[in-house]
Amino acid sequence: MITERALEDLTLNITQEIHVKATLEVTFAALLEQLGRENDTPEGKSMQMKIEPWPGGRWYRDLGGNNGHFWGHVQAIKRPTLLEITGPLFMSYPALSNMQYRLSEEAGGTLIRFHHKALGLIEEEHRQNLVKGWTHMHARAKDRAESKDKRTG
Repeated sequence: MITERALEDLTLNITQEIHVKATLEVTFAALLEQLGRENDTPEGKSMQMKIEPWPGGRWYRDLGGNNGHFWGHVQAIKRPTLLEITGPLFMSYPALSNMQYRLSEEAGGTLIRFHHKALGLIEEEHRQNLVKGWTHMHARAKDRAESKDKRTG
């Protein structure tokens, strides 16, 4: 029998809301850029990520020479309001993640609702760094969208 504590040790649930002063379309495009070629660490180092933004498309780290790390597949995409990815993400151990970005219009821009749920043998180091990493990525996507929206709108 799995106890409540054991189940809690095997699960991860992160939710964030990001308010962006840009249109849905501009915000969605900026999010795809940030998940892909513009993805970087909080220290500014490129993650060399690529995303294929269609159902079944891959999200992966491309280290060149046919080397890299598979992070997931696009499970669902509905431009400009939904992006869902499933896969191991950065975890090289028994784990599965589901990430959802749901975008909606709000007064003055766009609201991104982000959910990352995972199940598996999730290392404590990853648990501790996840919120910092997602917060950085989302701040960069927000800045990119707001910067582009000012130039185009």
